[in-house]
Amino acid sequence: MGMTTSSVRRRRAGSAVTAAVLGLLAAAAAPALAATDGPAGHPAAGAPAGSAHGAARTEAHTTARGAQGSAHAAARTEAHTTARSAVEGAARTPLGITRLAQGPGHAVAITIDDGPDPRWTPQVLQVLRQNHVKATFCMIGTNAQKYPELVRAVAADGHRLCDHSADHDVTMDHKPVAYQRKQILDGKAMIQKAVPGVAVDYYRAPGGAFTPDSRAVATESGMQPLGWSVDPKDWSRPGLPAIVSAVEGKLPQQPTVLFHDGGGDRSETVAALKQYLPWLSARGYAFTFPVRATP
Repeated sequence: MGMTTSSVRRRRAGSAVTAAVLGLLAAAAAPALAATDGPAGHPAAGAPAGSAHGAARTEAHTTARGAQGSAHAAARTEAHTTARSAVEGAARTPLGITRLAQGPGHAVAITIDDGPDPRWTPQVLQVLRQNHVKATFCMIGTNAQKYPELVRAVAADGHRLCDHSADHDVTMDHKPVAYQRKQILDGKAMIQKAVPGVAVDYYRAPGGAFTPDSRAVATESGMQPLGWSVDPKDWSRPGLPAIVSAVEGKLPQQPTVLFHDGGGDRSETVAALKQYLPWLSARGYAFTFPVRATP
């Protein structure tokens, strides 16, 4: 018996449905096969594709989150350590300006400013050496950079080093804190570059014009703000008698005396030191360094 037209149509529709179902089953099986046929470390054979993808996403998310947490923790630890070091360094160094010599009342600290200078620093060193005196040299950074061999000569003789700013700008106390910081830290770096490993224990502001900010910057960097108690104004070249009279007058307890080896003709200073140092020794003075905190 022949097939009717309607029967043919029903058979064709059923075949189309069957083909569509088979196509869907094949498409669903393909990802699962791909997921189970990878290299070592991929899901085991037979694992559902959705489970493999989900596990991979979970593992990647956990790893990324762990790495991010570790990075944040490391950053917090580093910041905390840096802050703690700064606080501890400042705590060891008094914020106040010292004007006293270490030791008993009959101690004196000789300080030398504005060098190093190729003409006058060697002469000052010679006078100090002859009188067995150790002094504190407050150096201008650019001079230290220009004459590193003189910085080394000062350190080799056992004298202490002091940062006197990078450029000796006597108006820096009227300028922004960022400028003051740069002058102080650059000056210290220039001195240290000439004598790696040698401490710069003090900071003296140009003209003695400290600010609360400059003192804070110095102490954070481990430098004691340094002033003076006796100033013969040798930098102005008032004449040898005037210099000697100023330094041999009534001395305060534990004086810190200011002289200069740079910034101009220092012949009067050299001559004054030749008289003053033996005069101090004859009166029982001991030569020490300015007071500072114990590191």
